Amino acid sequence: MTGYLTTHVLDTARGCPAEGLKIELFRIDGETRSLLKTLVTNDDGRTNEQILPAAEFAPGTYELVFHAGAYLDACGTPPESPRFLDVVPIRFGMSEPAHYHVPLLLSPFGYSTYRGS
Repeated sequence: MTGYLTTHVLDTARGCPAEGLKIELFRIDGETRSLLKTLVTNDDGRTNEQILPAAEFAPGTYELVFHAGAYLDACGTPPESPRFLDVVPIRFGMSEPAHYHVPLLLSPFGYSTYRGS
């Protein structure tokens, strides 16, 4: 099996996929944090391509950064200054070539994630 990374972002407050949410992928190597890719979710709350395709997969520590504040602003969520949730980082490890799916369930005041399938 080859390794790759995907996500799915759901807006649990509005009950719909989170369309237009910016996501950044970083590789973590000790104290070094390197940006690998920036994507935006589509109308299904997913990215149009694998975040980390098989050809680029390498075991290691990664971080997905979800720009929740900008998404919530664009959705017309009542503004706060500062927003309770602005940027949501999720740091995780990928140890073997497999499908890693990291969903995000998002609302203005909380979020949840897990290793999906």
